[in-house]
Amino acid sequence: MEEERHCIDALLLDVRQEGYAQAVLLGMGGSSLAPEVFAHTFGGGPVRLRVLDSTHPTAVESMADSLDLARTLFIVATKSGTTAETLSLFKYFYNLVQDELGGAGAGAHFAAITDAGSALASLGKACNFRAVFLNDPDIGGRYSALSHFGLAPAALVGVNLRRLLRRAREAMNDCGPHVTGSANPGAQIGVVMAEMAKAGRDKLTVIADREVASFADWLEQLLAESTGKAGTGIVPVVGEPIAAPDDYGEDRLFVHLQWSDAGAQDAPVQALIDAGHPLIRVRFRDRYDLGGQFFLWEFATAVAGARLGIHPFDQPDVESAKQQSRQMMTAYMEQGSLPEPSPSQEVDGVRVYLDAPDASPPGTPSEALTAFLQRAGAGDYISIQAYLQPCAAVEGQLRLMQSRLRKQTGLATTLGFGPRFLHSTGQLHKGDRGNGLFIQLTDGPAADLDIPDEPGSSESSLPFGVLIRSQSLGDRLALLNAGRRVLRIDLGEDAQTQLERLVESLAPAQA
Repeated sequence: MEEERHCIDALLLDVRQEGYAQAVLLGMGGSSLAPEVFAHTFGGGPVRLRVLDSTHPTAVESMADSLDLARTLFIVATKSGTTAETLSLFKYFYNLVQDELGGAGAGAHFAAITDAGSALASLGKACNFRAVFLNDPDIGGRYSALSHFGLAPAALVGVNLRRLLRRAREAMNDCGPHVTGSANPGAQIGVVMAEMAKAGRDKLTVIADREVASFADWLEQLLAESTGKAGTGIVPVVGEPIAAPDDYGEDRLFVHLQWSDAGAQDAPVQALIDAGHPLIRVRFRDRYDLGGQFFLWEFATAVAGARLGIHPFDQPDVESAKQQSRQMMTAYMEQGSLPEPSPSQEVDGVRVYLDAPDASPPGTPSEALTAFLQRAGAGDYISIQAYLQPCAAVEGQLRLMQSRLRKQTGLATTLGFGPRFLHSTGQLHKGDRGNGLFIQLTDGPAADLDIPDEPGSSESSLPFGVLIRSQSLGDRLALLNAGRRVLRIDLGEDAQTQLERLVESLAPAQA
């Protein structure tokens, strides 16, 4: 990458000279999370970077409406070159650019990051992309932060790649074979994570200072997808509000991502230490320590995988949800509708789907949720899977739901937007020891957007609303086939209002 950075810098120089003001990265999982970290951590740069990793039609439309297409570069990022969500987003935005600016110059508004020989590499050539970066095919997506997938977007926001890579090499040296295990930070962290998980402390809870909070989202994917398989796994818990030590069970290992010596989290973190909770602390000297931290945690995760006896570089259970989703989409294209299951209950447009056909139907969605939570046991965790528009208002309600569920049950509670989480924690959900309770939240968008069958074509066989609904249905089936506990609540067209009601039902009763 030290050699490749000159080509990346050349792209930045070209787009700046031609007046591009912003870039939109279209990608999922390992292709989008590191760019998101750079965008949040470095803020404004020569080119504003935004990430779109949702196929919710309202999210896609909102992004499209906010863009000045003449001054926007789209980065299409997928290792395989076949990721359905990424290619769907590409075809939609390619048609928008072509319609507004004309077909001849549309390709100049696109760059690709992919593996050599992939379908996207061929597509980039056929559509005259401005650039196609071919990544080392031996690098898995979640380990790709320091490859083209992370570094090309980083350069756009003004990251000095040479300085960043120097920090990464420092960490690589610290974890080198010449360093004994007791002095090797990556080995230490990896062994601690694995041995704590074996001892029952398998909920790795990340407490991140605001300046590096987005790094926790990248770490979540790395740990979940690398370790959650073969009936074991480390469950990363990100975004949970920090609580008093007594509010946590004996299944937690804490990680503090510390930005400074006098951060806002220091007092509650010290309280956890004083109460005897195990905690790993890593300190960032400045933003460029991201280079070292990416390498450190990748190395530690590989070590943890070895100690747990699993393969940290594969993802055997990811394909199950994809297969189910493809079958859903095929059924839609052949029959004109999705094979929806019958709801167990419907109240005011909200449909509830239980995971046992013979279960007694609930009176209300909130009663169904209460009954579902009663099935939890010690050492379990709750996963909120939101196939909803990822906007501030919805996320605020979901974070409140996460906090109240943790307080009410005492269980670690995670939150992920679909289909984004399918490329991060989705592997863990099907591959771990089966101790998760999954609350799937869906909606029915009032409007939809067509996905072009081919770039430049007006023909469409599938809209975004059907794509995301197929993914939610497919993931639910994959979870059920793996013997997981799943409660699906379809919030209908007025999803935000119904979500607020559901969250309010979790509030403690007033004295």
